[in-house]
Amino acid sequence: MCAVLGVCTLFALGANNTSKKSLPSLRVHWSPAQLVNGSPILFLITSTAPLQSISGRWMDHDVFFSFDPLRNQWFGIAGASLETRARNYSLAVTGRTMDDKEISIKQQISIGKGKYRHVAVSVAKRFTEPNSEQLVEIKQERALKEDVFSRLDRDRQWEGSFVAPVSATISDVFGTARVFNGETQSMHQGLDYAVPSGTPVKALNRGNVLLARSLFFEGNCVVIDHGQGLLSLYMHLSELEVKEGEQVTKGQEIALSGGTGRATGPHLHVAVRWQGIYVNPATLISLKLP
Repeated sequence: MCAVLGVCTLFALGANNTSKKSLPSLRVHWSPAQLVNGSPILFLITSTAPLQSISGRWMDHDVFFSFDPLRNQWFGIAGASLETRARNYSLAVTGRTMDDKEISIKQQISIGKGKYRHVAVSVAKRFTEPNSEQLVEIKQERALKEDVFSRLDRDRQWEGSFVAPVSATISDVFGTARVFNGETQSMHQGLDYAVPSGTPVKALNRGNVLLARSLFFEGNCVVIDHGQGLLSLYMHLSELEVKEGEQVTKGQEIALSGGTGRATGPHLHVAVRWQGIYVNPATLISLKLP
């Protein structure tokens, strides 16, 4: 067991159970130190000897690690969905030494239960009881989104810490149970910023534009692929300023905010997905990344 939450030192074993004295020891850090369901996670690994590479496995997902020579550590981003139950989960790490030996460790990491609220929202009836034509449109868009979200670029495009898309008050937080017209229909899997229509919206980080078009629920929407399974989504926009396939930089203006789609009024909704699950954008933006 680790003496300090968020940090643990383990000795790695080789495939042939080589003595720990002949192999480097690894120290695993994670941030935030106290993890809850819905949280993105920054894993940091330091080694007592140089390694060629490190890979990880977390909750049946691959974790892609990059090396930071300034801090002499490996780093990778992962996440825990809102549906993740409170208990310990295993991070499996595999490394390759400079003399081409494979080493591996497993670290148990605790996920707690986050505190999320309920909120009642009134929207146009067509968004809660769509007609037959709208149901066809929704079905087509569902297939489009499944295709977009299934793509996985293993290369890291993001660089350094993520930035807020606007400078404004957050009007609704991640994880809120949304009660539309009296019926609980979804969890709020992003952040809402209280901004008027026409407010410039910035990219959270560097990446490739996967989607830039109008959708039934999301309104005008932009999806950016930051690599390694990490996507950012921007919804209810009034105008799009980027095109699909375009490369964008961190902080680049990509759209103007609005109130299109299933929205109660003008605002910006921002979401973050990691390998198919939504995680809290506010936590991601607060992480100090290499």
